[in-house]
Amino acid sequence: MPTETLHIPTADGRADAFAAYPDHGKRHPGVLMYADGFGIRPALCEMARELAGHGYYVLVPNLFYRHGTAPVIELPAHIGEDARPAVFAQLMPMIEAHTTERVLRDADAYLDFLTGRPEVEAGPVAVTGYCIGGLLGVRTAAAHPGKVAAVAGFHSPVVADGPDGLHGLLSSITAKVHLGHAETDMTPEALSALDEALEAAGVDHTSEIYPGTDHGFTMSDTDAFDPAASRLHWDRLLPLLGATLTRG
Repeated sequence: MPTETLHIPTADGRADAFAAYPDHGKRHPGVLMYADGFGIRPALCEMARELAGHGYYVLVPNLFYRHGTAPVIELPAHIGEDARPAVFAQLMPMIEAHTTERVLRDADAYLDFLTGRPEVEAGPVAVTGYCIGGLLGVRTAAAHPGKVAAVAGFHSPVVADGPDGLHGLLSSITAKVHLGHAETDMTPEALSALDEALEAAGVDHTSEIYPGTDHGFTMSDTDAFDPAASRLHWDRLLPLLGATLTRG
C-alpha cells in the first residue's frame, strides 16, 4: 500500500501530513483523518493504512505543525498512565493555542489539498477524528457543508463549547454523523441532551456510548485501548463511509 509524507500549504505555513491509499491506479474517495492530541505516530499511521485498505485515500495532517514536524514531542512507544502527565505538560500549550480560528483556517487548506490530489475522486469527502480530532472534525463539517458528506468522532469532546456553542456548531451541518463516546466521558443524561441537540438541528446521526470504555479506547498504544470497542468503531465508521461516499 502506498504511503507518503506530504506538505500542505496553509495560511500559516506548511503542515506535514501522512497519507495512505490503495495500491492501484483508480481514484478513491477522500477521508480527512484528524489525530488525537498525541498526533501522528505509528499507531495512528496504522489506523490510516487500515482505513485506506477499504478503498479510501486517507490524509492525516499534523495538527501542531506550527510547533514543528510530527512527532512534535518525543513519545514513548506505549503511552501508559505513568507517562501521560509529562506528555500532556508538553502538549497542552499546543492544544490550547489551537484556537477555533486556527482550526477553520487549517480545515480550508486540508480540504483543498485533499480534494486536489490526483488519487482522490471528485465529490464530497468524509472526516473522522479521535479525541480533540473528533471535535475538529465536527467543526470542519460545520464549516464546509458542501464538501463534507460524513463525519465521525470517537471519544471526542464535542460538547466542549457548551450548549450555546454546540447549537451554533450543529446548525450548519449537512453531513451524516456518528459519535462514539467513551463511558468515562459521557453519562446517559449527557448523551440524551446531545441527541436532543442533534435532532433539533436536523442532523442525520447516530450517537452512542461504547460500553465499558475509557477515553482513548481506539488507540492501541495507550492503556485505554479496548479491542472490542476498536472493532465496534470500525463497524460504525465503515458503513457510514460506504453510505455517503461514492466510489468511481
